[in-house]
Amino acid sequence: MIDSALQAARETDLNRNIEIKAAVEDLEALEARVRGLSGTGPVVMDQEDTFFESSTGRLKLRRLSDNEGELIYYERPDTAQPAESAYALASTSSPGDLLAVLSGAIGTRGVVRKQRTLYLIGQTRVHLDRVEGLGDFVELEVVLGPGQAREEGVGIARDLMEKLKIAEEALVDGAYIDLLT
Repeated sequence: MIDSALQAARETDLNRNIEIKAAVEDLEALEARVRGLSGTGPVVMDQEDTFFESSTGRLKLRRLSDNEGELIYYERPDTAQPAESAYALASTSSPGDLLAVLSGAIGTRGVVRKQRTLYLIGQTRVHLDRVEGLGDFVELEVVLGPGQAREEGVGIARDLMEKLKIAEEALVDGAYIDLLT
């Protein structure tokens, strides 16, 4: 199923990125390196992601405030290596209402709470995350442009990993919800 979603995303040139996630021992030192490369940031956000039961991919509601949220569906292989993700999102001004409807209709899997600091480096979103119950992490999301090859995105991710001193051994697979449950 993941392959079909990724293939459809490639054909439409919409909503694809290359992602990595890594555990971080010294978030402040990493942030200093990120700041040195970034032209944009930081934006600090408190996020609460409620994951729902889903037979394919992952479905979550991200609450940013009482009147701002995003419903996000994504498919990505569970691997610690840079991986392509296909995703769709829809904004909502009623995240509480949407949470109640989806929870009742399909059930919840769990909740992830984090403070996220966002920087931009070129076409890459760099997330420095403090995840409740898990610790500190970095996520790189290389947003692929129309017609941009997966391999080019992987190269960008690997180059940033080197510049930011993100070790291969620190890479983790899956989502935060997988690490919590």
